[in-house]
Amino acid sequence: MFTTLIDANTLSQHLTDPNWVILDCRHDLMNPDFGRNAFAEGHIQNAQFANIDTDLSGPKTGADGVFRGRHPLPERAQLIEMLRAWGINGDSQVVAYDAHGGMFAARLWWLLRWVGHGAVAVLDGGLASWSAAGLPLVTPVAARARGNIAEKHTLVRTVSVADVVENLESKRFQVIDARANDRFRGENETIDPVGGHIPGARNRFFKDNLQADGRFKDAATLKTELAPLVGSPQDAVMQCGSGVTACHNLLALEVAGMGGAALYPGSWSEWCSDSTRPVATGPT
Repeated sequence: MFTTLIDANTLSQHLTDPNWVILDCRHDLMNPDFGRNAFAEGHIQNAQFANIDTDLSGPKTGADGVFRGRHPLPERAQLIEMLRAWGINGDSQVVAYDAHGGMFAARLWWLLRWVGHGAVAVLDGGLASWSAAGLPLVTPVAARARGNIAEKHTLVRTVSVADVVENLESKRFQVIDARANDRFRGENETIDPVGGHIPGARNRFFKDNLQADGRFKDAATLKTELAPLVGSPQDAVMQCGSGVTACHNLLALEVAGMGGAALYPGSWSEWCSDSTRPVATGPT
């Protein structure tokens, strides 16, 4: 069972395994059609397309009319239905990939763990590593029988915006922001309406988890880099712009043997939507 990362050569040996499900999570925050168009042009054999905006997220506004962020978590029942439609069974090995070093695939990795499915891994290095290994892409889309996955006890933790507000005073946990350094400082913000970060947060740009070739750094290196920022994983909360790339930091923590940190799903996009919540700028 693969539970964090898988390399391209290993995946290539299981392309026709009936109990392996491969999901293409390519996406572009500024071009919503990019992922589906890229998938149509070529994908890993037997892969299916998973849309970050519609398949892996819920409505931006809740039933109470309150904005929940740009990529809120889907309802669990809705997610289970989507996973079954992709042919995922309770004992399936799932592999997610993208073209951005796991930036979007990590979201699917986390969501499966959220509903209690641990046999899920991210293709290390994404499509770049697949191509570097001389492995082909195809255009036909394979049909799969409906799966029978059912929700189990969750393997992850989350905190709400109310928890993060309360933490400003109690300082029960350390918030880690996965956005680029300039956005964390409140500079060059082009996605959300307000620049800056949650007061007290520390910055770990998710791309710092990767080597130059787009694959994850080894476990020892990640632990050396993450431990001073995170402290005790049980007392840490990962966030980003909308709850997507924060999952990349959570994956890096698992690779480093430092599992247990929580996710703040609404992240900065939810936080900054209410002007009563404080905003910090600068490096700290």
